[in-house]
Amino acid sequence: MFDRLSNRLQSVFRQLRGPGRISEQNVQDALREVRMALLEADVHYATAKDFIARVKAKSLGAEVLAGVSPGQQIVKAIHDELVALLGGRQTDFNLTAIPAEVMLLGLHGSGKTTTCGKLARQWKQKGKKVLLVACDVRRPAAVDQLEVLANQAGAGIVKPEPGESVPDLGRRAFTFARKNFYDVVLYDTGGRFQIDDDLVGELKALREAVEPQNVVLVLDAAIGQESVNVAKTFHDAVGLTGLILTKLDGDARGGAALSVVSVVGCPILRVGVGERPEDLESFHPDRMASRILGMGDVVGLVEKVQETLDVGEAERMQEKLKRKQGLDLEDFLAQMRQMKKMGSLGKLLEMMPGAGALGADVRQRIENDSGGQMKKSEAIVLSMTPRERRHPDLLDASRRRRIARGAGVQVSDVNELLRGFRQAQQLAKKMKQMQKRLPRGGLFR
Repeated sequence: MFDRLSNRLQSVFRQLRGPGRISEQNVQDALREVRMALLEADVHYATAKDFIARVKAKSLGAEVLAGVSPGQQIVKAIHDELVALLGGRQTDFNLTAIPAEVMLLGLHGSGKTTTCGKLARQWKQKGKKVLLVACDVRRPAAVDQLEVLANQAGAGIVKPEPGESVPDLGRRAFTFARKNFYDVVLYDTGGRFQIDDDLVGELKALREAVEPQNVVLVLDAAIGQESVNVAKTFHDAVGLTGLILTKLDGDARGGAALSVVSVVGCPILRVGVGERPEDLESFHPDRMASRILGMGDVVGLVEKVQETLDVGEAERMQEKLKRKQGLDLEDFLAQMRQMKKMGSLGKLLEMMPGAGALGADVRQRIENDSGGQMKKSEAIVLSMTPRERRHPDLLDASRRRRIARGAGVQVSDVNELLRGFRQAQQLAKKMKQMQKRLPRGGLFR
């Protein structure tokens, strides 16, 4: 996400070199390029203009701190203003009421119903009892789609009865949720290809009937500046408390995220970065600003590792090494699957400081190559018998040819995987030897 903007900004920053006072001329030159980068990224014109004015006021005449270049101070000013532009601080849903109510709005194709399922899954994993309410009574199969997502997330569902109005459905669902001790009620409302009087009337009637604490617009970030107009129209008509931006993984410009908060005045609560159930992330303005400027998001990377790490599997591996048993190919397969759970390598690279310098095309190539290699390696290991996985020394030339045929690859691919496995074995052995040399109690006593 934000590839084009990030690349342009980093190009501008590379031109800012040298010590001394920041002059009006070098600030003007840099900010002219930044302004063009923002506009090319589909940032709203008024938003870009105000942003540049604030950065300029912060930068002009600023004394450069010892060891800090003028460029670095301008980057700091741009970072601070980006954080403010994106909302300043992380904001979440208001779930204090019991049951808490969340009303999701959005146009057709924005990913509203899919987002319902993702939110239900997130809250279910946090121990909350979630009820989905199918208020989209016009779109074909909308109720069936929500029911499938509810079952996948382990959530309850209330479906409309024949002839029932949307407000009556909302009231009935809320009563059901109170009686059955649900923590969160999530209303999946109807959408249109454009906002019309019928849609606004239906949404207003539902809001008045159930009085939700959260009225959240699901917005397709890929439609550029039009997303700002959509958000403003919904906000003026219904009144929003928050936003969810979807399809940021496919939007290289990303200007909607930079414009919508300032124009509408509502915080971004979540961002959709993929199609998988887990690809709905909390929105942190400071982390997003760092990623746009190519500084990475180390905190987000650590959190992703913690979320996906199978603690039981890690403890089993550690115990196995303690018992002087080396790694086998079943362990190798388990590690590959752990990596797969973390998502694509391209998304992980975005979180690493300096990775933006690689360029979007290079990162995409790395992602494509790593994804194909991961699938190929998994197929090779799965083509082995359980005994061969536990005893890799059995893999002679004949067995390797059979495994290659079973996985649909070349024998050279099998040999390459085994070379990688041997290196992992040696690394595990070295780590164990290092642990033995450490004083009791670790490095610090």
